[in-house]
This record gives sequence, C-alpha cells and structure tokens, in this order.
Amino acid sequence: MQKEVKKSWALFIGIGVMMIAHGLQMQVMGIRSVLEDFSVFTTGIFMSGYFIGYFVGSRTTPNFVSKVGHIRVFAAFASLASLSALVAVVYVNPFMWTISRFITGISLVSCYVVTESWLNDRATNKNRGQLLSAYMMVIYFGLAIGMLLLNVSKPDDYEPFILVSILLSVALVPILLTKRPAPKFKKIETISIKELYKISPLGSLSSFFTGIIHAAFFSLISVYATLAKLTLAETSILLFISTIAGVIGQGPIGYFSDTFDRRKVIVVTTFGSCFLALISILTSNDPIQNIYYMDEFSLRKIIFFISVGLYSSLCLPLFSLNLAHTNDFVPKSKFVAAGGGLQFIFGIGAISGPILCSVFMEWFGLNGLFVFLIIAHAIIGGFGLYRMKVRNTVENPDSTFTPVPATITPAGLELDPDTPATLEENSKTIEFDSKQSI
Repeated sequence: MQKEVKKSWALFIGIGVMMIAHGLQMQVMGIRSVLEDFSVFTTGIFMSGYFIGYFVGSRTTPNFVSKVGHIRVFAAFASLASLSALVAVVYVNPFMWTISRFITGISLVSCYVVTESWLNDRATNKNRGQLLSAYMMVIYFGLAIGMLLLNVSKPDDYEPFILVSILLSVALVPILLTKRPAPKFKKIETISIKELYKISPLGSLSSFFTGIIHAAFFSLISVYATLAKLTLAETSILLFISTIAGVIGQGPIGYFSDTFDRRKVIVVTTFGSCFLALISILTSNDPIQNIYYMDEFSLRKIIFFISVGLYSSLCLPLFSLNLAHTNDFVPKSKFVAAGGGLQFIFGIGAISGPILCSVFMEWFGLNGLFVFLIIAHAIIGGFGLYRMKVRNTVENPDSTFTPVPATITPAGLELDPDTPATLEENSKTIEFDSKQSI
C-alpha cells in the first residue's frame, strides 16, 4: 500500500490541500454570516448552494473529463473554486454568497471525480481497500486541519478568504506536475432509484435523511457556536473534534455492523445520536429560561463538547452503514451502481438540510439545530424498527462494512474491495449515470 500511496502522492497532496481550504471556507462563511447579521434562514439558503452545485457537478463532470481529460478538469475547477473564495470576500451579501457556494460545490465534486477515478485506475484487488482508507483519511484530516485554521485570522477580515484562494491554487501544482497518464472512462451498471428503494427501503430512506443530517450539522454548527458565544478558538476545536470523532467512529461501528444485523446497528446508532443531541441541548442552556452558558468555562461546556463529539462519531458513519445494508440485498456486480443511487438520494437530502434546519433554528432558537437533528434521526430509527418487523435479515457474504467519506462518488466506490474487479461495459442509463467510473 505504501508503494501505491507514494505513486499517488500528487493526488493525495492535491485533494488534501483542497480539503484544508474547503474546511476553512465552509466554517468561516458560517461564522461571518453571524457577524454580518444575516438571519439563520438566509445562512441556510446560501449554505445549500454548495449542495446544489455538488449535485449538478456530479451529473455533468464525467462528460467534461471524457472530452478534455482529468488534468484539465481538475485544473479548471480548482481555479473556479479559488475564484469563488475571492467572490465571497469582495461581495459580502447573501445572493453572491449563494453563487459562491454553488461554484464551490460544482468545483469540488469535479475534483473528487477526477481524484477517485484516477485512484481506482491505479488500484488492484489487493490494495483497493487500502487506497480507499488512505483517501478517506486525507479527506477528513484535511477538513479538520482547515477548521483549526479559523484561528489564523479574524473571520470578519479578508485574510481567511485569501488563504482559501491560495490553498486552492496550491492544490493545482501536484496534479499539474504528475507524469503518469490519465485513465479512460468506462461505463458502470446502474440501478434506478425506484428499483433501489424496492431493494432496500431502509437504505434509501436513511440515505436521504443522512444527507439532511450531515449537511445541516456541518453547515450550521459554526453558526450555532458563534451565536452561543463560543470563542473562535473554542469553535475551531469543536469543529475539529466533530470531524475527527466521525472518523474514529467508523471502526467500531463497522465491526458491530459486520457482527450483528445491520438494521439493529442503524437503529441503535441513530437513537444514540438522538440521545447525544438531547444532552447537547441540556448542557448548552437552561431550557426553561433559554439562557446560554457557552460563554463560561464550566463542566457544562466540557460535557457539551464531549456530547457533540460523540454525536458526530455515531452520525458520520451513517452513510457507510446505509451502503453496507443496501449491498446486503444486491448482487456484487451492482454494488457500485447501488452506491451511486444512494449518493443521488443523499445529495437530494443534503440540498434541503441547511434550509430546513435553519427554519427550526428560527422557531426554537439556537437549539433548533439539535431539535431538527433529533427528529431526523428519530425518523430513521423508527423506520428501521418497522423494517425489522416486516422483513427478515439476510446474510450476503459479499457485503461488508467499508468506511467511506460521505462525499464519495461511484468512481471512488469502485475502490471498495467488495466490488468486482471488472465492471460491465454496457449499462442502462438512469438518473445517476453521469457519475461514471474511470
């Protein structure tokens, strides 16, 4: 694995630097929106712009890559992402920030497709899983480092945005210097969303609400922290803990998922998330007097940080759980297709997540964030209990839990060692056929 990682140094460094920039930009815009007196609802709208762009880009990027190649696409969209950061600092208003986030979404998913497809081309049956693990670590640790960079400069200044632009520009350099030829596209077998729901109702519904949950939490947690009067350093630490805890949680949850009925693990995980979200509410304020204690250093604050971190450790692996559960009911040849369908469903949920959650924060105050998360998790858990009553569990020896980033594309899903080495060349075309593997 070390040999292949070394050979892929340009890809890992490029996407890693890009994730640092992304982690910083996402959260600094949330904090800045509070300082600019944007309403929470307005913030939810422009944060959703990113997921709309991500959705559009995932459907169009493969066509660009097939026409002009991997390197040109990566360079073009990394440049656009850099431009979007400058647009955000020059035009500080909700409309232009929505445009900025939209451009960022298109740009980053395009770079994901390029990176993941390139890694897949270099993978063998022996190292595919190891490459996927390394890729996931680069993604999440890059995001975590970016969140710590909040402390470099004040969010109401132009410097964080300039730093984001610089990092995105630097991300271009390793890719442009690579000597290895780019791979070619190949078609993958696909599954319609309707068919996917028939195959795995829980996997489909849970993926939709997982998209809502992930987008709402990571888009608005910085807004929550700022309004709750956490210091900038405390906010960055909270965000860092949330990201790293999500990575750490993948291992234990994956073990239990492969040992017990996956539906039980989904139910326990999501109801556990409800409980931790409730603890976060109770330790952040006086529910009766609606007085927040986050501006004080106390045991309540420590418990709050711990509960949010534990919440993330249960919440972030949900997409991997949904993927593994769905794969329990599909043949090995359709693993990538099923994953692409779940990503499609996840993306639809992610678009609506920040907007819906912002409405709850307008209605219930800051803790509307956690109220919203509790409701979303409860729907998953309740539906999971229902599905356990109406359908017996199955054992598919080809299906195991594989930790993946929630942003994974079908090109990246082919890195899963459970997938077949060679996918069918002739495929049907459905809603998600644009996320092709290369």
